[in-house]
Amino acid sequence: MCGIAGVFHHQTDRSIDAQTLVNMAAIMHHRGPDGYGYQVKQEHGVGFSHARLSIIDLNEQRGRQPFMSADKRLMLTHNGEFYDFKRIRADLTARGAAFRSKSDSEIVLHLFERYGLEHTLSELRGEFAFGLFDEQDDSLYLVRDRFGIKPLYWTETEHGVVFGSELKVLFAHPDVKREFSPEGLYHQLIQVMVPGSTAFAGINQVQPGYVVKIQRNNGKLSISEHKYWDVNFPNEHDYPGDDVDEEQYIEGVRAKLLEAVQHRMTADVPVGCYLSGGIDSCAILGLASASTQTSVKAFTIGFDSDAYDETPIAREMAEATDADHHIMALKANDLYDHFVKTLWHTERTIYNTLGVAKYLMSKEVHEAGYKVVMTGEGSDELFAGYPAFRKDMFLHGLDHLPEVERVEWQELLEKNNKLFKGAMLAREEFVSDAFNQKMGFTPSCVQPWLSCSSVALPLMSATMREQVSEYDPSKAIADTLDETMLDGRHPLDRAQYVWIKTMLEGQILTWGGDRVDMANSMEARPAFLDHHLAEYAFTVPPHLRIKGNKEKYVLREAMKGLLPETLYKREKFAFMAPPAHTDPEKWQAVEKLAEQFLNEKAVKSAGLLDYEQVVRTFERHQDDDVPAEEQVQLDAVINHMLGVQVLHHHFVATDVPQQAAQRAQELGWIA
Repeated sequence: MCGIAGVFHHQTDRSIDAQTLVNMAAIMHHRGPDGYGYQVKQEHGVGFSHARLSIIDLNEQRGRQPFMSADKRLMLTHNGEFYDFKRIRADLTARGAAFRSKSDSEIVLHLFERYGLEHTLSELRGEFAFGLFDEQDDSLYLVRDRFGIKPLYWTETEHGVVFGSELKVLFAHPDVKREFSPEGLYHQLIQVMVPGSTAFAGINQVQPGYVVKIQRNNGKLSISEHKYWDVNFPNEHDYPGDDVDEEQYIEGVRAKLLEAVQHRMTADVPVGCYLSGGIDSCAILGLASASTQTSVKAFTIGFDSDAYDETPIAREMAEATDADHHIMALKANDLYDHFVKTLWHTERTIYNTLGVAKYLMSKEVHEAGYKVVMTGEGSDELFAGYPAFRKDMFLHGLDHLPEVERVEWQELLEKNNKLFKGAMLAREEFVSDAFNQKMGFTPSCVQPWLSCSSVALPLMSATMREQVSEYDPSKAIADTLDETMLDGRHPLDRAQYVWIKTMLEGQILTWGGDRVDMANSMEARPAFLDHHLAEYAFTVPPHLRIKGNKEKYVLREAMKGLLPETLYKREKFAFMAPPAHTDPEKWQAVEKLAEQFLNEKAVKSAGLLDYEQVVRTFERHQDDDVPAEEQVQLDAVINHMLGVQVLHHHFVATDVPQQAAQRAQELGWIA
């Protein structure tokens, strides 16, 4: 797991500055503290750099990237892990390939040379993002894994294309502009983003499961993208009936998950596990413990609020597996004290300080001497674990049930998840015409955030607000969804598809995943997002994902033998940090941050927000008559207001190229 960067010029005679490439690597030193490398092909107007976190092939010289093919035709810079690479390497070696390292990354060069890009992608299993330059067709390929576990950004400048693992890597290049777009600001204030976009003007993400190809012809770059993989559920009528033998699916899920876990235990360093009180992480720890001869190190976040703390169940699971258990107990003031630093890493706003908690956890993991942990992310997406999925199932996917029974189930769902109303569940139904036209209903997972539009729009400064007066954020999101993946699908499948395309990539895997993990040089491996497991999970009938009022039924049954009884019977509990309104000390920390970033001078200087509306929002939050679910929503809105101001401070007001150059000098990273 590492950080990558690169530059590709329109004109081959325009030189690449090697030190700029090194500076781009230096500003993400946290992603790769074990060394740096760079390669420049001046005659081709292209250069790559790399910051290395050594996990596979610890030999510093042999594993240093960027890699070049033997004939110098191909140049590669790669971030992530390819599982099953030893089998692929052995097969290629038997066919005559000569490997110069033991790194998993090198398989890309040999696969591409022999089979081309499409076959190469079909062989790759894991989490990855890479840039590959092919001298033969004078093209740069930017490739991202199927779910977007690893980040990859790119932008077009006056002189060419700049890419990198993080936004700050692009901003370290002096040609890249650093300014918010009005649409990007709008989406930062409502949490949910347009797939492929960022908060900043002209800065794009390679979408999950996509390849962006930049080809040079006569001094001009043509940019195209294509999708090589998608979340493809069966047609609703192709599922077996209610009398299907569920045991075959239970066995299938168990086998596929075990295989995914065992692949992710491959490393030349120790592998630990994140452990919460949920089925997902407990299943991972249980399988990992049974697959190894030694005790597994497990890491748990604890909160000083009984309503949100999951350590008792985590402790029970750790004892059952004889894990070496480490609990990090967080207090209210721990979270907002590290809010500003966390956002330097997330590069987007966060609605809940769980992102800060995970940043602090990765710090403890790093200090404990671990570089790799397995996590439970992706399980809720595959097996319909979130409350929003059950709500959509009850509303749209159970036509055979009497209306009275559907209403009873929904009331029970709302009651058991009242802590999260205003965040995980909408305060009231929000209907988007764009979503209704695209897929027949507005998924419950996006309703809480789209419903914030009426709050967010007035918060924007007059200049910004005028530019989005005709803009519909829900339509912008809906327009990116592939209709062919929605047509004819069961309502639950459609709801899961939307979450995977929006909240999984834009939130769970970003400020809840890679960015806060790699902030402390720690690689997280989400076993549930193994695409072989995912493709099998897509075939599980909806009524076995949610059976009656029980979410993740098939996974629950597959893991029944290793789960504590309490957890096996427990309803899904969304893992999040206690919101600010629940703790006076935490609210004081919010007010302290607001004094720094949301004072009148700071707000007017940034030009993003309307100061009078900011003041009114705080006044509304403090009104004793405001219901609890509105306070939850206002907590999120205030976090977003703070967030955009902090992001402006980090990436617009700060001279990032100078910051990167200074960091390279401090590290002694010299071209």
